Amino acid sequence: MSDRDPDCLFCQIVAGEVPSDRVHEDDDVIAFRDVNPQAPTHVLVIPRQHVADAHSLADEDGPLLASLFGAIRRVAAAEGLENGYRVITNVGAEAGQSVFHLHLHLIGGRPMRWPPG
Repeated sequence: MSDRDPDCLFCQIVAGEVPSDRVHEDDDVIAFRDVNPQAPTHVLVIPRQHVADAHSLADEDGPLLASLFGAIRRVAAAEGLENGYRVITNVGAEAGQSVFHLHLHLIGGRPMRWPPG
């Protein structure tokens, strides 16, 4: 892990170099609306620190995970998703990851089906 990858789109969003519609931010996490939403609410929740994907996390990253899921809980409440929502992360290109900076998709506002893909 490093603090920032200058070629990473999400690191550029964290730095304010690329605009985003932010709905939450704190010392560890930023949440912003997806530019290609798949549901009425589709927010990406990312760490400020560059982490390539969930597979890159280590045991000592527990506090970062707590911050990510705390932000998800707060955004879901603010968006009125009391009836439920889905949290998704893709790991690797084969799973559909297109930006290699850990991000969690918070999706809600419509009924979800299973299996998802």
